[in-house]
Amino acid sequence: MRHPGHYPGAVRAIPATLDPGVVAEIDRRLALVAVEHHVRVPWAVESGSRAWGFPSPDSDYDCRFLFVRRPERYLALWPDRDVVETPLDKVFDVNGWDLAKAVRLVVKGNATVIEWLQSPIVYTGDETFRYRLLAFAEQAADRVLLARHYLHVARNQQRRAPTLKRFLYTLRPAVSLRWLADNPGSGLPPMDLPTLLGESAVPAPVRAAAGGLIELKAVTRETGTATPPAVLTEFVADELGRAEVAVRAAGRTNRADVRALAEHCFRSEIERVWSAPRPPG
Repeated sequence: MRHPGHYPGAVRAIPATLDPGVVAEIDRRLALVAVEHHVRVPWAVESGSRAWGFPSPDSDYDCRFLFVRRPERYLALWPDRDVVETPLDKVFDVNGWDLAKAVRLVVKGNATVIEWLQSPIVYTGDETFRYRLLAFAEQAADRVLLARHYLHVARNQQRRAPTLKRFLYTLRPAVSLRWLADNPGSGLPPMDLPTLLGESAVPAPVRAAAGGLIELKAVTRETGTATPPAVLTEFVADELGRAEVAVRAAGRTNRADVRALAEHCFRSEIERVWSAPRPPG
């Protein structure tokens, strides 16, 4: 079975910290997805805590991928599902989204696809595909909608059981909100927490406390608990409160112009991905 990264223009970025056996199984699953679902997978990355910069020793592997169906399948009377999932267990969480779903979500302000396109851990990737989708996202993504997305993510995490993992899952979107506020001329927030902290004007004590929490999680199991420093809980509360006021004041947005951009991106990538040479067998 062909390796999913072996096609013209492919990029791959696998740090030495990843288990080679696990990576090999992810490669196998991605290749099976392409064959069994008759799709191409131009982008497959690690998401979750490993890509966000704060893994635990027992973190599972969260592979996320974007796939493109054959052009005629988008004309079907009974469309195929826009999600492909592989068996979930304690180690592997591998699933992906159709290009159509990904493009629509970018327009709606969902930052998930934008994060996948910026992941530092790439199992297989068409760099041109990544560049073109990020360029589309830069034009189409609405900063108010992105703020709503991160605010929603943070509030959802706050409602779950209080663990060290969950607090970091709340802290990252809170820092993303701060990044948006501190970088009004830039489009897309970075994916990982250390970079977000480095590119935001967060107070030095917050940056130091976050660094200490990341170090603690590196030696703590996923279910481990810890009391976050007060400087971080206060920072999260302040940022979420500020974002709620700003989002409420901004009201609803309705950018009809992005639909044309989305249509062009979607159609051109279907054509480009399927006109590319087949990967070697």
